[in-house]
Amino acid sequence: MTDAQPTASTPTGASAEQRDWSLLDAAAAARELEVDADAGLTAGQAAERRARFGPNELDAAPPEPAWRRLLRQFADPLIYLLLGAIVISVVAWVFEGAHGLPIDATVIALIVVANAILGFVQEARAADAVAALQDMTAVTATVVRDGRTERVPAADLVPGDVLALAEGDSVGADARLLSASSLQVAEASLTGESVPVTKSPAALPEPVPLGDRRNMVFKGTAVTQGVGRAVVTATGMATEMGRIATMLAETEQEPTPLQREIAAVGRTLGIAVIVIAVVVMGAIGLTSGIGSLQEAVDVLLVGVSLAVAAVPEGLPAILSLVLSIGVQAMSRQGAIVKSLSSVETLGSASVICSDKTGTLTRNEMTMLTVHTGSGVADITGVGYAPEGEVLVDGSPLLDADPALGIRAEDIVVLSGGTLASDAEVRQDEDGGWVVVGDPTEAAFVVAERKAGLSGRREQRFSRIGEVPFTSERKMMSVVVADAEHPVEGGEGQPVLIAKGAPDVLLEHSSRVRVGMAVRPLTDDDRARVREAVESMSAQALRTLAVAYRPLRAEEHASVTAAGGFDSDAGLALEEDLIFVGTVGIIDPPRSEAAAAVGAARGAGIRVVMITGDHPATALRIAHELGIAGRGDRAIAGAELDGLDEDALRAAVRDVSVFARVAPEHKLRIIGALQADGHIVSMTGDGVNDAPALKRADIGVAMGITGTEVSKEAAAMILTDDNFATIVAAVRQGRVIFGNIRKFLRYLLSSNMGEVLTMLLGVLLAGFLGLTGHGEAMVVPLLATQILWINLITDSGPALAMGVDAETEDVMARRPRRLDERVIDARMWGGILSIGAVMAVVTLLAIDMHLPGGLIEGSEDVATARTAAFTTLVLAQLCNALNSRSEHASAFHRLFTNRWLWAAIAFGVVTQVLVVHVPLLQAGFGTAPLSLEQWLTCLALASCVLWFDELRKLLIRSRGRRRGTPTPR
Repeated sequence: MTDAQPTASTPTGASAEQRDWSLLDAAAAARELEVDADAGLTAGQAAERRARFGPNELDAAPPEPAWRRLLRQFADPLIYLLLGAIVISVVAWVFEGAHGLPIDATVIALIVVANAILGFVQEARAADAVAALQDMTAVTATVVRDGRTERVPAADLVPGDVLALAEGDSVGADARLLSASSLQVAEASLTGESVPVTKSPAALPEPVPLGDRRNMVFKGTAVTQGVGRAVVTATGMATEMGRIATMLAETEQEPTPLQREIAAVGRTLGIAVIVIAVVVMGAIGLTSGIGSLQEAVDVLLVGVSLAVAAVPEGLPAILSLVLSIGVQAMSRQGAIVKSLSSVETLGSASVICSDKTGTLTRNEMTMLTVHTGSGVADITGVGYAPEGEVLVDGSPLLDADPALGIRAEDIVVLSGGTLASDAEVRQDEDGGWVVVGDPTEAAFVVAERKAGLSGRREQRFSRIGEVPFTSERKMMSVVVADAEHPVEGGEGQPVLIAKGAPDVLLEHSSRVRVGMAVRPLTDDDRARVREAVESMSAQALRTLAVAYRPLRAEEHASVTAAGGFDSDAGLALEEDLIFVGTVGIIDPPRSEAAAAVGAARGAGIRVVMITGDHPATALRIAHELGIAGRGDRAIAGAELDGLDEDALRAAVRDVSVFARVAPEHKLRIIGALQADGHIVSMTGDGVNDAPALKRADIGVAMGITGTEVSKEAAAMILTDDNFATIVAAVRQGRVIFGNIRKFLRYLLSSNMGEVLTMLLGVLLAGFLGLTGHGEAMVVPLLATQILWINLITDSGPALAMGVDAETEDVMARRPRRLDERVIDARMWGGILSIGAVMAVVTLLAIDMHLPGGLIEGSEDVATARTAAFTTLVLAQLCNALNSRSEHASAFHRLFTNRWLWAAIAFGVVTQVLVVHVPLLQAGFGTAPLSLEQWLTCLALASCVLWFDELRKLLIRSRGRRRGTPTPR
């Protein structure tokens, strides 16, 4: 047989569409892959194919070098503006003669570098998501080669290899099943399916979604039960997991709303700086004339002063510090944020898209109810911890009088279902409960322990043999020896116990047990069972039934005649069974999830469930959590495939549950929500969630159950896997966003006051008495004074506002719309008006102290400039009280922020030092002020406070007239 290249797989990294091997029968698949299904590949064939296809690994993008990550911190329009200010300052310093150090340029440079280092350190732990995929799948596999079974690294698998699968194995590559016996595979990390999938080698009649390809196994999944053989059809990047890795690499990370807004502010300020500087320097040149190099330098210095006044030098560093503080607060609540700018985004989220399994639910199959001929028993407690009870009419099961035979069949259902399973439930070293085997079978084990039966069952019964489960039969059976009913020879009575689909067990049953009695199974009995199954299925419960019958001596002998149990002969024993009862099992929602969903809805945030699970199961959980109403429907992935983008956008507006979805469906759903104007958060824990986590405005991964892939793709990780933590993080994000608006309002209005002071001061110098004092040109403030205001007076209060306490209505507001600016038109109006008032009172201080102008004064230029400098500083400190709210009075919650008062006090003290300490007077060009002059400056500065109080009063009055509450 020639070893021609198989059509199964494309070389690693290729993008060709893969063949659907689920449509071929097993023999045809082996033939096309040119492999002997019994002997496997030869060593030579395996080596040749590995050389051709490469290792069975996922491509990993090279990690970004540290130096590039550091340089990326400077890629911001506001930083560009600061770098431009550094250049201008250095040029001006050179023109002045390069005496001493260029203080302005040095200080701004230190701020820029400190900001870059802060961002670099915070993002240092972010790793490449595809590399994490590769690490996660570094497993070994059992293969058949040269007719022998051997264990090889999964990286050595090639198309055509025959895999030997057994319970506990990780599947090393995508493969087509050749045979299967009771084979079940957990595919939750790939498809979102909450329960293990039963596999069968039978060919499928038509193409089906990934989660329904029962004759395929996929790389990165795990075998939970049974054995099987499969031929490898795809390796490396050609696998389904590789396809997700490709999508992840191709998914671009969108800038956050805050990043976009700050970039826009930087661009706006940059344009404003250039325009204002050019206009003012041109006006000076036209009105005063430039007759020497020194005069040209003086004009340039005015331009530098304007640039320094317009640029809030401390904004990048303050923004990073406030976000960093927010990150620390979130981490204490169980949310680790990897990117600083993501903090604000979560607070602005209008939609939270959540996976179901393991995120909204516990990912722990739990039995809720038992239906028998005597009635219904309810089981309390959720999860794998055996904490709860089996209740009959409100009383524990074992409290029933055994002499009356009350509810004895419930005992048979629970213990019988446990006997007919291979699952184990045990405690780990940390005291938690873990499952080995099938989670659905584990639900029987836990329920039996809740009823207090496990010790009795283990003493009474011992297994003799098993008739395994198959997808065709939909049932399994075990034969056990009942020590309490010995037969001839002292051995225990052999009993066959069957567990499977209720309709299948009804077909194999002729009798029914009610209490201690066994009677013929009637049509009415069958109808009642089917009604119970329909009732449980309507609640999205997974149903299983239990039946049994004691074996006759000759039947037992017939299946053990060869010295061991013959499962083929055991098939004939699965007739004339005694039907006992049916159970309902579900993966329960997290207890705190419903409250969290309610809190999110109260905050105007819509919760959307996106899961790979069955639509009925998804809807049931969605109803219970309040995500969907009783009349709502779920859309499956197959239906999504038929929707164009417009139809999808219409669907996502009305539908909150999407089931049986593939990773590409999740990307489309998130894209449609974003195109509809939403800020989208996506939560998830599986490999299949990773591309959507990256695509969303903020991806949130589960820290405990989440795969490394999802953690690396996400911007935030929940350390407690608690959906409620997301709502707490939303609250914190809203607080941070509100505080960012506060200090932006403060910084920009303060800087606007400086810009207007410099602009109007130069243009109106003659009216203010600034000319004719022995200087060729007089500016209202020196560049060093403006830099002092920006770095010392501005930064302290701005940082204090960044840690302001939350307001009463933080979770009562609607989410911010995508088209709603961080700095909206009303806020810009406040910024301009407050800046104008600052400029007016500052220039008025100059005019009051200088001879000439509108108000006659008698002081020199240094004193007048010092008065203006002091007035502007005090005005900005008054503005710090204003800026805590756009609507509420500055006197509301006046003393709740002790850090703000400390910053104000620090600003006042340092201003006194700058005005009265001789060394600082020389450095900043100030002159001492009298007490009367200080009081005058304070009175002028307070006009900013009273003006804004009047403005806010008008806003609140308009809100009351319209009947709309005004946010705090």
